[in-house]
Amino acid sequence: MNKQERIVAILLGLALVGWMFYSNKQAAGRAREAALKTPPPAGEKADPAATLPAKQTALTVAPESLQPEAEAARPAPPAQPEETVTLNGGDVTLAVSSHGAVIKRVTLNRFLSEPGKASDSNPPVTFDFANAPGLEWSGLPGLAPNAAYSVAREEGGKAAVFSAATAQGLALMRRIELLDGYQVKVTDTLRNEGADLARLGTNSVAIGAMQRGASKNDMLSVDSLPAFAKAKVRYWDKEKATKQYLVGGTAGGGFGCGGKASAAGMPERTTVPVVEPQAWVAIKSRFFVTGLSSSDTNCGFTATMIRDTAQPVYALNEVSARVLFPGGVLGQGETLTREYALYIGPKKLSLLQRLGNGMDAVMQFGTFTWFCKLLVPTLNFFHRLIPNYGVAIILLTFLVRIIFWPLTHKSTVSMKKMQELQPKLKELQAKFKDNPQKMQQETWALYRENKVNPLSSCLPMVIQIPVFIALFTVLRSAVELRYAPFLWIADLSEPENLLAGVLPIPLNILPVLMSGTMALQSYLTPSAGDPQQQKMMMIMMPIMMLFMFYSFPSALSLYWTVSQVLSIVQMVMIRRKTAHAGQGPGGGMTVEAPLTRQQRRHTP
Repeated sequence: MNKQERIVAILLGLALVGWMFYSNKQAAGRAREAALKTPPPAGEKADPAATLPAKQTALTVAPESLQPEAEAARPAPPAQPEETVTLNGGDVTLAVSSHGAVIKRVTLNRFLSEPGKASDSNPPVTFDFANAPGLEWSGLPGLAPNAAYSVAREEGGKAAVFSAATAQGLALMRRIELLDGYQVKVTDTLRNEGADLARLGTNSVAIGAMQRGASKNDMLSVDSLPAFAKAKVRYWDKEKATKQYLVGGTAGGGFGCGGKASAAGMPERTTVPVVEPQAWVAIKSRFFVTGLSSSDTNCGFTATMIRDTAQPVYALNEVSARVLFPGGVLGQGETLTREYALYIGPKKLSLLQRLGNGMDAVMQFGTFTWFCKLLVPTLNFFHRLIPNYGVAIILLTFLVRIIFWPLTHKSTVSMKKMQELQPKLKELQAKFKDNPQKMQQETWALYRENKVNPLSSCLPMVIQIPVFIALFTVLRSAVELRYAPFLWIADLSEPENLLAGVLPIPLNILPVLMSGTMALQSYLTPSAGDPQQQKMMMIMMPIMMLFMFYSFPSALSLYWTVSQVLSIVQMVMIRRKTAHAGQGPGGGMTVEAPLTRQQRRHTP
């Protein structure tokens, strides 16, 4: 490997490693002032699209947001007995309490808690909203968040109506209906039936809560889309005001054991307000998301993060959010109607795209979003042909390799030619060692005579880096791979973890196979440099990748292993083809490059 190739290899390695841990960091410099909307008149619904300013403004976080907020004392339960209403829409089941007309529990019927078959010990995934009830309406005068409601179930079991009233004559009717695609339609109607004006202060509606799963690869976060023209989704695990609470670490960037973020000096519970209108707000884990949008223009939201104090390092345990709405006045007999669209389900691209308004951005695909959105349906297409996601990943790998086959073939042939030209290049280096400019001219003349481009061997690597990054992003977060089995692998979204609890470190076979195929590929790859340097790279790179991939989802190791096996097959085919053509033993080509006119002039 010559100096030029070493530099390219180092740069490519750094780019690959950097992009793996790079999660689409948003460009800095958005420092425009937030433009808060004027609340609409009472009883009149505002059209957010009609009042959007021409330019996006930066989200504004109140200065006091970085201070921990004391949890407000919850009112005592009402005297009336609590009634739980079960709404079942097939994909999702809601448990709605008559105390507050709130969602206490959500069950996703098509997703199991553990790998394997459904059973009493392996029930469907359930979200517990007990600590942060979904749709809890806070801030209504005379109506506690957990007030008692009367219940009227509708035929079909997918909808129910909840009604309550205050002593001052403010009546609230809430209708909750389950729709297809994990969607919940909520309609709140406030009516002033009293003799006096009803003054509404700033009020809020809760989205619910999301708890961290048992997997080390699980995550929790908050996303939102500002309600401005051409606004971009904000990922709050990247924002200065909230990053330390969603990711961990003190303001000084301290870290605990094993490089994990330190929890030193951080409160157990923190609430951060964002005072700016939002088109939607979502809380999410690695595979699931709860998002809320409303018909009325809101005035921001609050995000509450709770960490696990039993852990020696920072570990986020739960995240919840509330959407804020401006106050107003209801005259006698006036009515205010507000609708919410609530999505509680998997982070599945096709489902999120149906919601519109950019909700599919919660997938957080990053820079190569356009390519990721091609890979996901392609993966699902192969799964429909053969219903196993391990096979689908292999077929996807075949497709990628076929697309790049001509390019990699040309690159391999070019590297072999470069290898055969090394004696001529060394002669030029010795002859013109005192004249670097002349040596460079003669070198490029030699390349032209033999139709060799020294940069062509780098092109396939450069082009495939975005492909690998996109695949890495998709395979690590695709809900389709959750608990998807393949051969001895119980869950493609996790490391294999064989003999866990028996061995000090669980056994992962695929990363070992991946390192072995990488070493073999490096051995078969033609090199024009120092054999000792090539041998070092053949050893060091596989070892480095083994450590990197050992705790990654097995789907990534499966893709990379299959891709390298196909690359090895391609190289072997090229070697056999050149050997069959009589161009040297073992496939080596004996290229007798003709001397250029300038070379002949300097030849004694």
